[in-house]
Amino acid sequence: MHPISAVQMEYSLFTRDVEDEMLATCRELGVSLVAYSPVGRGLLTGAITSREQLAEDDWRRTVPRFADGNLDANLKLAEAVRAVAGELGCTPAQAALAWLLAQGEDVLPIPGTKRVRYLEENAAAANLRLTPEQRDRLGGAVPAGAVAGERYTPAGMRTVGH
Repeated sequence: MHPISAVQMEYSLFTRDVEDEMLATCRELGVSLVAYSPVGRGLLTGAITSREQLAEDDWRRTVPRFADGNLDANLKLAEAVRAVAGELGCTPAQAALAWLLAQGEDVLPIPGTKRVRYLEENAAAANLRLTPEQRDRLGGAVPAGAVAGERYTPAGMRTVGH
């Protein structure tokens, strides 16, 4: 037997349910939290502005957060993050990653990327040091529970314990 050293869960400004209990439990046990989808499946990058941008075979078209109606509401939240990022002099993705990094040294975001320029952009977020006020402003731009739609379809949500 070996002790658990890390738990991988979805965590971002858009998915904050780990803050309810999981993060505290991880900290109590000395377990790191590896945060996947830290830029909300692309919504927090500012690159997605409409459902039409997604290719017909893009799996996000099946995700409730990208459904008509929900996407419009979520894009407004992403725009609020973009506004704070502009004040910070960084990209929205960097702001979202810096916010996660500011949650504690035990939170390790793992953004996915397909292009070198995004890899470099994401890595640069580690150099951003948010003040507590900046961290709170980003968190306030997307209050917990404000995101419209579930992370996955109902079948998908059953696989992640909800």
